[in-house]
Amino acid sequence: MSHRSVARLILAFLAIGVCLLLMQSAARIGFSRLLSRYAVSANSLPAADQAIRLTPDDPDAHRARGIVLTRSRNFTDAEASLETAATLRPGDAGLWLALGNTREDLGDRAGALAAFNQAVNAAPYYGQTHWQRGNLFLRLERYDEAIADLRQAATSDRRLLPNVIDLMWGLTGGSAKRTEELLQINNDQDRLEFVRFLARKGKGVEVAEQILSLNASLSEQNKEELIRLLVASRKFRDAFGLWKGSAAAASTGGLVNGGFEEPLGLKNSSFGWLVAEARAKVRFAVDVSQRFSGNKSLQITFNGEWDPALLSQTIVLEPGRYRITFAAQTKDLVTGGPLRMAVANMTSNLTIGSSEAFPPASESWQVLGVEFTMPGDAEAVEIRLARDTCVTSPCPIFGVVWLDEFTIQKL
Repeated sequence: MSHRSVARLILAFLAIGVCLLLMQSAARIGFSRLLSRYAVSANSLPAADQAIRLTPDDPDAHRARGIVLTRSRNFTDAEASLETAATLRPGDAGLWLALGNTREDLGDRAGALAAFNQAVNAAPYYGQTHWQRGNLFLRLERYDEAIADLRQAATSDRRLLPNVIDLMWGLTGGSAKRTEELLQINNDQDRLEFVRFLARKGKGVEVAEQILSLNASLSEQNKEELIRLLVASRKFRDAFGLWKGSAAAASTGGLVNGGFEEPLGLKNSSFGWLVAEARAKVRFAVDVSQRFSGNKSLQITFNGEWDPALLSQTIVLEPGRYRITFAAQTKDLVTGGPLRMAVANMTSNLTIGSSEAFPPASESWQVLGVEFTMPGDAEAVEIRLARDTCVTSPCPIFGVVWLDEFTIQKL
């Protein structure tokens, strides 16, 4: 055999050997990664330890061990594993964040800050790095640095903005003006998020002020959302002012569309008459042939089904004594619990007045009424179609009711 043939044979064997070594290494790494994933999912420390034995220089194996130890609240050993993982992969911001959180669990805030600094250096435009460090700065009472980090967090990840606003609100003791200054709001999108926050807090005056600072007009969708948030905060007067378009309108309040001459709203509205969504056994219609006054009345046809939220309207009022009058007409009304109009305090949701019961049948319109006292601690009442409690169950209802000309008078 020639020297050249021997050389080629040796090279072939070397290549095969290298391939076998590479295959063995790949198999070892692959099995180690599989053990690491299993360790995290099954919370298995032996699996994490075995992964490290197979690939001691693999940061994922040390990370898995750190996670398992953190879950068992063995923060000292977890810190060592996470520190090894972060050292092996210094550009992984997530490893530095995990290490920082573990160090803070150990009470080492200086070490935690050092880890968070490394996380920010590794991923300067990642929202979570600034969010975590900003919160630590807050706990360290280093407020200027905290505010800068939190602002950057919200800039990098808008999903963090509501949380950042909440933290700034707490820092300022609930001052809308100071919170706005700290946030450095410079666009409508961020301002609208701040307005939502203020509405949830029931800050109606501040909501109106911020709306005026928007560059673009408030959309109807956003307007209705803010109204619902103010209503949920029990700030009915501010919500009504936004609905009507001025704070002056909120001071007068009163019934809206008492004669049903204007379109009715569905249950996602906030003011005016609200009617339940269409259903098979209750039908609403605007009737132009049967009317007490004006051009229209509201017709409700029952075919067995009752819903306590069929018809209602929220009315903003000043404290005092009031009387609501309305016209009603019925046809073949059959129910185990008589119908009437009831008034409820929107603050307590307690009924504070009820009208006379609707007659089973009436050949002509009847004028009925309900008197009530508006408490000093309430901003609004709700007038609603109600039914007395039935003595039997089930308790269907059949027949037709017409309603018209609701008016309110302060006594």
